[in-house]
Amino acid sequence: MGVLLLVRHGQASFGAADYDVLSETGWEQGRLLGDWLRARGVTPTAVVRGGMRRHRETAEAIRQSAVGWPEAAVDGGWDEFDHLSVVAAYPDAPTGDLDRREFQRVFELATARWTAGGHDGEYAEPWSAFHARVTDSFDAACRLAGSGETAVAVTSGGTIAAVCAALVDPGADPTAYARMWSRFNTVLVNSSVTRVVVGPTGPRLLTFNDHPHLEGAALTYR
Repeated sequence: MGVLLLVRHGQASFGAADYDVLSETGWEQGRLLGDWLRARGVTPTAVVRGGMRRHRETAEAIRQSAVGWPEAAVDGGWDEFDHLSVVAAYPDAPTGDLDRREFQRVFELATARWTAGGHDGEYAEPWSAFHARVTDSFDAACRLAGSGETAVAVTSGGTIAAVCAALVDPGADPTAYARMWSRFNTVLVNSSVTRVVVGPTGPRLLTFNDHPHLEGAALTYR
């Protein structure tokens, strides 16, 4: 069996002019993860990442501490959905700067509308298209995790949640799947690791959202 590690990016820059940049905490989270993986002898045979800056910087931060990691190949299928456009499409979405608590409230309402379908024309990437591209990239990454090998995908919370919801209940109806996705997505920790075992019967979720390398101020969700 092989193992695929799904790594959520480090903390991005909430409220800054460019969200898609790691904060100082985000860089430290990546380095701490690299230390933790190195101490456990994790040396992947393949690394892929999404095309966003926060994915690239997280991979770079990990490599500052980890040893023997290959350069990450870029696969845009691991990119996060455009959460700002999803929020903006929500009817009566507040304008102006929102604090983290208010943004989270609106975010959950907006993504519930997005995943429900019925308004696909209002989104640059409908929920169904997001799910399809994540599935394609996940399948490709699983093929990199050969017997006894470890592959790593550095990505975002929404993509990891999409993978996990499908693995937990492959036969779930669309409503149940979307509900599971939301539950997973709201609790993912920055720089956490989710393990997927890849064997003859297909991929199976082994652990979700591991973050023993983080404590105190280094533990963040947004």
